[in-house]
Amino acid sequence: MVVAIVGILVGLLLPAVQAARESSRRAECANHLKQLGVTLVNYHDVHGRLPSGYVTTVSTSGADAGPGWGWAALSLPYMEEATLWATLDFRQPIESPDNAGRKQLLPNLLCPSNDLSWPTWPAEVRDAAGNPSSLICNVAFAAYVGMMGSTDVGPAGDGLFFRNSHVRFRDITDGSAQTIALGERAYRLGEGTWVGAVTGAMMFPDDDEGEIAVPHLKPGSAMVLSHAGLGNGPNSPTSELNQFYSLHGGGANYLFADGHVAFLLETIDYQTYLALATRAGGEVPGSH
Repeated sequence: MVVAIVGILVGLLLPAVQAARESSRRAECANHLKQLGVTLVNYHDVHGRLPSGYVTTVSTSGADAGPGWGWAALSLPYMEEATLWATLDFRQPIESPDNAGRKQLLPNLLCPSNDLSWPTWPAEVRDAAGNPSSLICNVAFAAYVGMMGSTDVGPAGDGLFFRNSHVRFRDITDGSAQTIALGERAYRLGEGTWVGAVTGAMMFPDDDEGEIAVPHLKPGSAMVLSHAGLGNGPNSPTSELNQFYSLHGGGANYLFADGHVAFLLETIDYQTYLALATRAGGEVPGSH
């Protein structure tokens, strides 16, 4: 009888304990994003602009030609990672043998709800069906990606981060408190990295990423950037792998350009969410 009562009590308490642990993990995740907000402000103070979504030369056909370093890699000295910064040769492509530091995990760029059992993931060349044909290099995981804006990842965006972007705070005419800078992407939707957009890499929702993302092939820019387009809000079941997703349940954490962090619910009005994704759209998104 006593054993049965104890079992019942444990059964009642376990969900509460799990909920408390997840609440703590979500708060820790939000704190990581707040630290990234300080990083971006410090970068802007020095350079007069935010870091580019990723930096690359561009071929005559308009394709990325490398090196591909992303906003977080460019910000390493401002997040107390000057030692790692010094090991990287930003003149060389990410995949260069001289840039082995690309495989280093950075704890402040990981969400504690993402229970990773491996430190890196492969940036690969893929065919039109999404099948990998060759490995370019392995890169470290990261849980936070830049907001490109209201449309799918491409060469330009109406958010804060895109190819060779040079957005300044004064360019954010929608208001910094109403403009998303960064957000979460859990590995179950699609992998992210702090390193950048590996030139020639393509992404596709593989089996080891779960069965959440809509199966569309995405370019290397999706490794560091996300968007709010296609009618998909946070954690949408119809998201593509280059959108926003968390394992907290019910929504995801986002950093805004003024440095505050908000947990945006899956139920957020889509037009409001879309307005928060742009820097100068002239929308009035209301409370979030």
